[in-house]
Amino acid sequence: MFNSISEQLKIIKRGCHELLIEEELIQKLKAGAPLRIKAGFDPTAPDLHLGHTVLLNKLRQLQDMGHHILFLIGDFTGMIGDPTGKNSTRPPLTREEVVQNAKSYTSQVFKILRSDQTEVVFNSTWMDTLNAADLIKLSATHTVARMLERDDFSKRYRTNQPIALHEFLYPLIQGYDSVALKADIELGGTDQKFNLLMGRELQKHFGQPPQCILTMPLLEGLDGINKMSKSLNNYVGITESANDIFGKLMSVSDSLMWRYIELLSFESLDTIDKWKQEVKQGRNPREIKVLFAQEIVARFNSKVDAEKALIDFETRFKKGAIPDDIPEKLLQINETNIPIAQLLKQSGLTSSSSEALRMIEQGGVKLNGNKIVDKSLHLAVGETVVVQVGKRKFAKVTIAPAKC
Repeated sequence: MFNSISEQLKIIKRGCHELLIEEELIQKLKAGAPLRIKAGFDPTAPDLHLGHTVLLNKLRQLQDMGHHILFLIGDFTGMIGDPTGKNSTRPPLTREEVVQNAKSYTSQVFKILRSDQTEVVFNSTWMDTLNAADLIKLSATHTVARMLERDDFSKRYRTNQPIALHEFLYPLIQGYDSVALKADIELGGTDQKFNLLMGRELQKHFGQPPQCILTMPLLEGLDGINKMSKSLNNYVGITESANDIFGKLMSVSDSLMWRYIELLSFESLDTIDKWKQEVKQGRNPREIKVLFAQEIVARFNSKVDAEKALIDFETRFKKGAIPDDIPEKLLQINETNIPIAQLLKQSGLTSSSSEALRMIEQGGVKLNGNKIVDKSLHLAVGETVVVQVGKRKFAKVTIAPAKC
């Protein structure tokens, strides 16, 4: 248990993008009673990935502080379709799809949350009881102009893309969920801020204390550019095999590694700062990446699986399905690291950097047996890697500092 308000705030604010309103949260914490923490998930896909766990990890931290977690499955809103972050209407789900995906969510979420301290709720519980008159009254609490303040609605309106009337109901219903649950805090991604604020406004309208809002960053996928998403195939699923999780995390760039560690690792901030200083002083960042990848594998599988995944990774690196007579290349560079496209070109595996980037886009480049998806990947001095381009081009490349 955390002894002081300042200590609790430090944990709550770690990794978060924005806290609204901090003074209100301080007063809620001072009251001493467990807070009702709400986070909503629309079951639009059956599997959770590491992007989802940014928010789930924060819920677990709040749970460890003694607060009550309300894991809301938006089975009702899932049938409306939330266009958040999209420039066109997201297709709604059928009742059957929602039910099936909800089952998958609940079976996976307790890999992170404690089942005995989590209340799983479905917003159809209260939404199915509202009649047409109730929905009209709810709609009357906000104007069209207010709805058009939401960024994605505004963009679509300006570019003459259609906005269906039922889409305006989505933020209203999400806000009403906070009323039904009497939420003290609601968590969501940065793209959900409008909807989270709607909850505050509706709670005020219905005479409740307004919830505080905690927005969490959106985690970039393995490509280092786009939001992690199954549809973009740049994700790490929490139900994937230990070897797949380990291999994917080892494939990320050094810069993206720190982003993942800060948002996903349970290591202390002091430990992470210590790692950064060690890398600046010459420690190979690959060693840190191994520690992080093992932590994540152990969390979703086991420590034994994490050890086996490392051994398998090293074995594939040394003895993988590669020719026995693989050529060895020594690249001497003036910088501390080299872009992957330059490495492929200078190793003679591609004729140019543009060809290298094209091969990466096509999924034709592997590093230590793992497909590369991040075109911005840089490799550090001191690393030795096995690189494959296409089916037949291999090289064992050692990166060394240029001789003076």
